[in-house]
Amino acid sequence: MTTIPHFVPTRPTGVARLQAFVPVAGRAYANGRNTDGGLDPDRGQIGRPNVSVLSPYVRHRLVSEQEIISAVLARHSASAAEKFIQEVCWRTYWKGWLEMRPQVWRHYLDDVRLWQTRLADDPDLAAALARAERGETGIACFDAWARELVETGYLHNHTRMWFASIWTHTLDLPWQLGADFFMRHLLDGDPASNTLSWRWVVGLQTASKVYLARASNIATYTDGRFDPRGQLVEHAEPLTDDVPLAKPVKPVAADPPPAEGPVMLIVTEDDLTPEQWPLGAADVVAVVGVRTADAYPGSSEAVVRFKQGALADAMARSQAHFGAKAMVLPVAAVDTLVPVIRSFAASSGARAIATMGCPVGPTADRVAPVLRGLIDDGSVPVHVMRRPWDDLFWPHATAGFFKLKEKIPSVLARLDLGRQAELAFE
Repeated sequence: MTTIPHFVPTRPTGVARLQAFVPVAGRAYANGRNTDGGLDPDRGQIGRPNVSVLSPYVRHRLVSEQEIISAVLARHSASAAEKFIQEVCWRTYWKGWLEMRPQVWRHYLDDVRLWQTRLADDPDLAAALARAERGETGIACFDAWARELVETGYLHNHTRMWFASIWTHTLDLPWQLGADFFMRHLLDGDPASNTLSWRWVVGLQTASKVYLARASNIATYTDGRFDPRGQLVEHAEPLTDDVPLAKPVKPVAADPPPAEGPVMLIVTEDDLTPEQWPLGAADVVAVVGVRTADAYPGSSEAVVRFKQGALADAMARSQAHFGAKAMVLPVAAVDTLVPVIRSFAASSGARAIATMGCPVGPTADRVAPVLRGLIDDGSVPVHVMRRPWDDLFWPHATAGFFKLKEKIPSVLARLDLGRQAELAFE
């Protein structure tokens, strides 16, 4: 496997990557962000100094969106960094959109299982899928990207769009199996960004509008490394969904932080910087890490290893920061896990439990029943919190991105990221 130093699963590595990127996060990023320079095998690194390559760290909040924007605005005006700020907010938008429509995630999982069942009865589809995943389609750019994804756990954002378009429109493969391929191999595999971006490519997310990869666009933005002229479909009809999209539902209100006193934290892979959580005057006496690295079925060894390493890093930081007892538990049946957590809380003297709510996705699917069991148990109050970043942005994800985009200046100002941000967007 290609060694990518940026993807060491620790917060210090993510912070170092952020610091290295900040100088080019302004107009240089806006002008060059679409170019995919590919791998630099001689150096064993990703040859993409034009983009942040922070997504694996943001996905698990080893580095938070707010501290990224804060660092960028300390170096650039908001107008110069507007494109990068918007890219960070796109991930937040997708999360908020899916949070209000959780049935889309469930429908996707059902579809993946259905297509996987069909593969046994359709050898031609199974063979075509295998060729695509191995990078043996004969389309040089696509094949290189398939191998790069499996080898490194990463693809450039623009490349992900091209890849998804070729997968669905040219190779005529089910988009759900493409989204599943990404989720199994991307170190930053995000349920919302991944699922909804694939839906967008095939015309389900924005009705009647598909995304088509163009050979000329690929040639331009890969600096001529690839030119698939004559190999790509040039027209595609948007797909329709047989399940009507329900109206958005308001996310469940977050709990306030626990009051002053001894508290136990529950940490999951969705937010691995508990030292940043809004805990007020609470005294953290214990930390439980819940291991869900393989919660998404078929996750690659690299993905599982990254998630486990990131959780281990968070637990080590938590012990050092809070001086608290720490324990890592594999997610298990509610009747098995709840007594263990309850007992650990009691032995640590914790009078409350606090955790960050998990957005819609595989971690929430595994952790939510455990939290519900702890709440129903009633022996220790449970506070399921949410970061101010999400609380302020998610309500604006009811429709298209433009509605949230309009609110970026005011939300950044409310997050104390400066009046400068609000003025520069006016």
